[in-house]
Amino acid sequence: MAKLSLIEQSPGHFTVEGNLTFASIDKETLKSFKFLKGIDTICIDLAKVGTTDSAGLALMIEWIKQSRMIRAQLRFKNIPDQLLALAKLSGFDETEYYSGSSSRPAPNTVNNIHG
Repeated sequence: MAKLSLIEQSPGHFTVEGNLTFASIDKETLKSFKFLKGIDTICIDLAKVGTTDSAGLALMIEWIKQSRMIRAQLRFKNIPDQLLALAKLSGFDETEYYSGSSSRPAPNTVNNIHG
């Protein structure tokens, strides 16, 4: 299992490294929400994510919930194909939180991914 890490690259810009799976997401991961405090715009880059499952999508939704609570603008980029497929199944890929995927170029607007 690849340990899940959230690394701040610059203020408001984070990279997730490791797997987004039931095995790698735990209570410590949930404590990582403190990174959302005091930031107006947050970008989470998922380019270095390995394996994903529905727990990864649930974590993304939780980050969205937390960002809404603090009124921060949140975007994900470089979403792994596996996670994008899960998001499509639920219609979640049609939200404003996606700014591009790893397998397709970003659309004309940076806010939405439309298949």
